[in-house]
Amino acid sequence: MLRFATWKIVAILGMTFAAILVVAPSLLSPSSYEALASKLPDWARPPTIVLGLDLQGGSNVMLEVDKPSVLHTLAMNLRDDARRILREEKVAITGGIGQQARGVQFRVPDAADRAKIMPKLKALAQSYSNRLGAGAPPLDIEDSGDGLIRVTVTDTGLTEKVRRAVDQSIEVIRRRIDQLGTREPSIQRQGDDRIVVQVPGLQDPEQLKTILGQTAKLEFRLVSEPGENPADVEELEQTEQAGKIGVEKQVMVQGEDLTDAQPGFDQRGGEPVVNFRFNIKGAQKFGEVTSKNVGRLFAIVLDNKVISAPRILTPITGGSGQISGHFTVEQANNLSILLRAGALPAKLNIVEERTVGPGLGQDSIDAGKRAAYVGAGLVVVYMLITYGVFGVFANLALFVHIAIIFAGLILLGSTLTLPGIAGIVLTIGMAVDSNVLIYERIREEQHAGRSILASLDAGFNRAFATIVDSNVTMFVAAAILYFLGSGPVRGFAVSLALGILTTIVTAVTMTRMMIAVWYHRARPTRLPI
Repeated sequence: MLRFATWKIVAILGMTFAAILVVAPSLLSPSSYEALASKLPDWARPPTIVLGLDLQGGSNVMLEVDKPSVLHTLAMNLRDDARRILREEKVAITGGIGQQARGVQFRVPDAADRAKIMPKLKALAQSYSNRLGAGAPPLDIEDSGDGLIRVTVTDTGLTEKVRRAVDQSIEVIRRRIDQLGTREPSIQRQGDDRIVVQVPGLQDPEQLKTILGQTAKLEFRLVSEPGENPADVEELEQTEQAGKIGVEKQVMVQGEDLTDAQPGFDQRGGEPVVNFRFNIKGAQKFGEVTSKNVGRLFAIVLDNKVISAPRILTPITGGSGQISGHFTVEQANNLSILLRAGALPAKLNIVEERTVGPGLGQDSIDAGKRAAYVGAGLVVVYMLITYGVFGVFANLALFVHIAIIFAGLILLGSTLTLPGIAGIVLTIGMAVDSNVLIYERIREEQHAGRSILASLDAGFNRAFATIVDSNVTMFVAAAILYFLGSGPVRGFAVSLALGILTTIVTAVTMTRMMIAVWYHRARPTRLPI
């Protein structure tokens, strides 16, 4: 029991030194850390502990899916699908396809034609159901009997579409925020149609609102020319100048074909621009359109607003281009972020925004520090009074225990929140609890008349099973909290799980090593407990 291989001692001391080395940069003041980081290359910048929104402040925004816009999009899709079915089946209608708030209606005077398209409309409803994953039918198809057919979106269809939009939006939002350079944002669903976004350390809510508030639906369309059919032309607002401009409804190239977008500067005028590049499919479309329409204006449409309408001077076949629109440097950077992250599937409205100041976070840090200091101080004093020299060993192991927890949080990139601090304080008591079990077992063996070596050996071996059992049950509870919880609950679970794992190393292995070294040096005739 008291024979420790040299390599084991070196490994334990090396792990302790590595943990302290990882934690040390987080103990520096911000100015000292920046001075140190400025002297190192980017890849060698030491990581620091990431503080949550409740500790360092930041921005909190609640977004809500705009249901009217989702419903409008569904109705427009229904109109296009109905037109396609009527065209494929060569069915004549009277009065055209009427657009309604929740769908479309059209009149088919011939009964045979109605019988021909009804199965097609039901198949369309089934395809919508498969796409949305709806249990109940997402479309209601009504044949009034006098030739009038209505196809409307049901409440179930709208709800499922909104739920799916929320799921897709969460991923797009995460990509957008990650490109801001922030760490550990919290993006969570709230209810069926809302998303809560928390970005620790971001004190500029306007930048966050700019990134989140735009759908970023990018389209390339040709500007209309005199004599075109008005039904094929749409009037859109311009951002460069007042007034509207007519563009063709047909979308030539979509933003989903973009593979990259980076801010830059125009080589001729020096103004900020966004340089973009298409995938193979988009490059072919872009090259074909520009080759066939040399001399025409080509509108770049973002969220149904024309941000630029340059003239096609020569065919652009390289699959890349440039978006200019009298941007500022910040606007060009934000636009490139939006385009790289992709378009949101639906419009999101900001229903609540809050900025948590660093002062409130500092109060939380101070309160957490006081709790940790008081808890650790009482534990240290108790162990010294009760177990003497063995208490010193337990306290040294406790110091290493805390250092390894913080090192683990830093290396995992986890966010330290106020509940996380509570978890660390809890593991302080749990760590010395393992030492108490071992020491009390050693004391019992000594009182039973066993030798020093036999008492030490029995204390560690017989208490080890109890320590493992208790820590395994706590670890299972921490795992359940992590996988089923969210936000601060997961932060608590992470710190608790790390504390449980390090307890085995520090309270058992490290304490055992220190007692072994002490015994070989001191050669005591009785144990000091």
